[in-house]
Amino acid sequence: MSFFDDASLVFLPSGQAGKDGKAYSMKPTNGDGDFTFSRGSNLTATRVDSNGLIEKGRENLLLQSNQFDTTWANSGTNETSGQSGYDGSSDAWLLTKNVSDGYIYQNISQSGVQCVSVYAKANAIGGIQIYVNAGTTREQSFNLTNGTLIGSGNNIDAKIESVGNGWYRCSMALSDAITRVRFYPMTSAGDKSGTSGSIYIQDAQLEQGLVATEYIESGATTGLAGILEDSPRFDYSGGASCPSLLLEGSRTQLIPYTEYLSGLSLSGNPPTITQNYAVSPEGVQNAVRIQDTDATNYKIMQTQFSVTAGSTYTISVYVKKASSPISTYGGFYFDFDGGTRKTSNLIFDEYNGTLVNASGNAITSVIHPVIDEGDYWRFSATATDTGSNTLLRPTLRAGASANGTTLNLVTKDYTAYGFQCEQGSYPTSYIPNHSGGSVTRDADVCEGAGDSSTFNADEGVFYAEISTNTDDTDKAISLNNAVSGSLNNRLWMGYSTSNKRIYALGYVNNSLQFALSKLMTDESFFVKIACRYKRNDIAFFVNGVKVGTDTTALNFTELSSLDFNIGTAVSGASPFYGNVKQVLVFNSYLSDSEIITLTS
Repeated sequence: MSFFDDASLVFLPSGQAGKDGKAYSMKPTNGDGDFTFSRGSNLTATRVDSNGLIEKGRENLLLQSNQFDTTWANSGTNETSGQSGYDGSSDAWLLTKNVSDGYIYQNISQSGVQCVSVYAKANAIGGIQIYVNAGTTREQSFNLTNGTLIGSGNNIDAKIESVGNGWYRCSMALSDAITRVRFYPMTSAGDKSGTSGSIYIQDAQLEQGLVATEYIESGATTGLAGILEDSPRFDYSGGASCPSLLLEGSRTQLIPYTEYLSGLSLSGNPPTITQNYAVSPEGVQNAVRIQDTDATNYKIMQTQFSVTAGSTYTISVYVKKASSPISTYGGFYFDFDGGTRKTSNLIFDEYNGTLVNASGNAITSVIHPVIDEGDYWRFSATATDTGSNTLLRPTLRAGASANGTTLNLVTKDYTAYGFQCEQGSYPTSYIPNHSGGSVTRDADVCEGAGDSSTFNADEGVFYAEISTNTDDTDKAISLNNAVSGSLNNRLWMGYSTSNKRIYALGYVNNSLQFALSKLMTDESFFVKIACRYKRNDIAFFVNGVKVGTDTTALNFTELSSLDFNIGTAVSGASPFYGNVKQVLVFNSYLSDSEIITLTS
């Protein structure tokens, strides 16, 4: 049989792009089966895209980013539009100075780690300077005749990259609170004092982060791209060939400057940090090199924040794979303090992709499966304070001993990205943070697919292919009557993770009609589950096996909505958080053999 043809609702993440506010079903084709999606947070959510790269939400914070006679103002310059651009368009501008130190500028109020960029080309003169008014002046000059930096400015990093036909993209990264972005025409020798001369400019951008990413056009409002506030995330983590819909609860990234590790505490005898050293899991050059070159003291990077005594936290970090076996190791550790100090030291092997709990002081660390993300491993572990401590210092360390069991003083060199600490018992997707505080990714809410004409309340089959993370909360998908707080008509399928079971539950007239389940050894593996429902004929199937039946259940009287977020509909119910590969609903009875085929 063709399951696709016979289903009344078909949801498949394959082939979908993340679009604001909707997760689209393939059936019904009129849109009635589409889910309403929301997250409602700032640009803190990420996914792994089809190329195996981390995709973020991105924003060009400058207004009128290529309309230099609008939001922009000038001091002793003229701007002429309609010039030949780097991209073959006529969208470039001729920037001509008529006084000494003339410049064009835009006032703005932003803070944190940011990158300013602009495309530029020499004309009568051959240089440009990016100058930022901030707590400390930040600047960098660029030679547009030979594509080199002029001197070294007071910044984190700067680049000049040829894009052809004499055009360059000039960029500067900084960490500060800024109030104005300026572009100065200058000579190729770095002189701004002349009273004449011109260059070409196009497509200015200011964005959070350490590097200039693909240009985003802005107008009267900022320009947005990537994973936005209400974009569903179709995720290819772990090298998956097909995506799954990633649904996660709210989590707070507690590490400030998750990519700018120089912004963390580097007191004592810190390691040598080289920002923007290598290509990261994003596919851009913003991974950091961490070096311990003399082995005279422990080399660490850490931050500190207040916590609740007895609370649970998870640390994770991406580490570039070693190309050959290694003799020394990097690592991280939990350091709970404020009462009786407790620590847990963990060492990672970036060649074999293993994580070893090296030593500890009254803390048991739960080591999670290592995720293989192309050229990087993602290592993670969880620890719970068992005393009265009120501080946590999550720490990256530079070196550990050759056998990975002691924290001896050694030389070490490795590349890392995306340090994360979050309250919870398992790691969630990477949450970038470019500020000095914490940032929160709000919960994914996916609900409201279908109506009473989409589903048959008398009989049918509800099917899903899902996985989740292990913790002590239930997670369920629901076919229901779309009445908030009602248990009148509910068919739930999901996980009872406190007792390690996957289940199907049915309620009619606020009364439990059936409860079927199967013990699961690992919730992180995808399972195919289906519940067939009909009066006095309920059956639950898991991975091609019929695991339970009920012959006394009443039939549903109305099913009109499919939701992953039933917590908004029923008090005390738990929304589904995990990964969804597909969901199908059939409005007719399927035989045991058909459902076994479907779930195999």
